[in-house]
Amino acid sequence: MQEKYTTNSEKRYSHFSHEEREIIMLRLQNNISKRKIAREINRNPTSIIREINRNHDRRNGEYRALLAQKKAETRKKNASCRERLKTHSLQEKVEKGLHEGWSPEQIAGRMKLKKEKHTTNHESIYLWIYNDRPDLTEYLVYSGKKRRKRAGKNRKRVQRIPNRTPIEERPEAAHSRQESGHWEADTAVSRQSKTALSIMTERKHKLTFISKLTGKTAFEMKRALTKRLGRLPRRLRRTITYDNGLENALHEETNKILNTKSYFCNPYHSWEKGTVENTIGLIRQYLPKKTDFNLIDKKEIYDIEYALNNRPRKCLGYLTPLESLKRDVALHH
Repeated sequence: MQEKYTTNSEKRYSHFSHEEREIIMLRLQNNISKRKIAREINRNPTSIIREINRNHDRRNGEYRALLAQKKAETRKKNASCRERLKTHSLQEKVEKGLHEGWSPEQIAGRMKLKKEKHTTNHESIYLWIYNDRPDLTEYLVYSGKKRRKRAGKNRKRVQRIPNRTPIEERPEAAHSRQESGHWEADTAVSRQSKTALSIMTERKHKLTFISKLTGKTAFEMKRALTKRLGRLPRRLRRTITYDNGLENALHEETNKILNTKSYFCNPYHSWEKGTVENTIGLIRQYLPKKTDFNLIDKKEIYDIEYALNNRPRKCLGYLTPLESLKRDVALHH
């Protein structure tokens, strides 16, 4: 904006008006000095010189009010459409993060956590994607998807599992996420085959294990849980929270092997184990619905698991689950 003088010598700033530009044009045509023009319209002489230099006709050097006004309006309009991610390296980092399955919020948060030289915010990333790189929208979580309607009244009868302990009795340390070792377990199924995935997510650090099941059965679920969680130290396996699916019927045998306690969501309240539900949503970025899990090999499952455990999370202060767990282990030694 241009500097404008007041009678009490206090400075404030405002754009030149079309009327002021008309006066400048007429006075220049009559060979009036720029200093005298500045005094007449109460402007700083430097502002007059800057206005003429920026908005004169490049072809003949003349200053014309109408052309100057159009140039100023165009410059103002273009200023609001500036490129959101200004450096090429910043754009490359954002694109790399999106290809790795990170959200714009995770990308921006990770940059700030690492105290990188050039940072941005998630809103700028979204604007850059939608305005300049629409080809990257496919990498946004839930891009183009509609929310599903909640189930109606015609629901299936609850499958009973012996000796279930309701989630309300789960320890406060598990609810508040103040203690490590509290897990949530669920399965992801494939419509193309009987093969399923077992997903285990730790509530505090969001550490995730994924195992391939030959079928969604209680035996396969027990085998996957005991194999993966059994490798952890005792303090990292305290409780497991399930839904009411029959694949969780052998929870008591699992508890005996792992020395854990099991808790169950209320019927039709799978959101009560939201940590693992959210994790399944992230896995669907890599394995969308209608994927035949029977065709997915162990290496691909390991790669997805590795990506999730090395993905910065906002709830962890943009640390990754593995970084969060290592920090916790270090504090308790």
